[in-house]
Amino acid sequence: MLTLVGVGHVFDIKDQIRSIILTKRPDIVAIELDHARFTALHDKKGTGNMPIIYRLAAHFQRRIAGEYGVEAGDEMLAAVNAAKESGAGISLIDMDMARVFAELRKNITFEEQVKLGVAAFASLFVRKKTVERELARYQEHEAEFMEEMGKELPNLKLVLIDKRNEFMARNLRQISERYNNILAVVGDGHVPGMAGLLEDMSPELIRLAEVRNWEPPEESSIGGGPMVDGSETKSSSVSYSFDVEL
Repeated sequence: MLTLVGVGHVFDIKDQIRSIILTKRPDIVAIELDHARFTALHDKKGTGNMPIIYRLAAHFQRRIAGEYGVEAGDEMLAAVNAAKESGAGISLIDMDMARVFAELRKNITFEEQVKLGVAAFASLFVRKKTVERELARYQEHEAEFMEEMGKELPNLKLVLIDKRNEFMARNLRQISERYNNILAVVGDGHVPGMAGLLEDMSPELIRLAEVRNWEPPEESSIGGGPMVDGSETKSSSVSYSFDVEL
């Protein structure tokens, strides 16, 4: 069984992520992180050595997350902690961001850089209300949104979305050779592409809108005992460990 859970890095969904993981009781939790970002989340390191566009995007995420009363990336830490709580393993399945940035520098056009710079500058003035409005528009017209992004920023989409979708999907296939019940926590924008690449595995999809409205069951029903979905596992006990696929 494979479950893809779509998240957003600025929203207060820590409790929902914990509840989903404890309810699904996966053997392993796969997370859209690499080593560097995982360490940075724990150590709260800055982004000073990252490209300017990334630093502006990170600033935007931190500011908007503050409006929601959280820190950017809290949902990923919640997934790590919930995996530990449930006795599941952890796999960091995303590309090394240094490699991603190197590809961006190599492939992105000057026109795309200008468009990105304008968008990054505009993000300095975006507020929570705008985020909610744009999220609703994206959720209603997801396919059109991605198609438009592909036209306006083809190389950015190729490197940041398409290639990472392929990389993470490939890692999930490798993980499925050893674990029966896998839950992956990834940015919601990655879910459709990864679901298509993994269509033969019939993944269950829990999108961001559903995550934000997730109603946790009673604590007593998710704290322990047999797996809720009743699936079999290849191991009777899964230790808390990092099963890193990079």
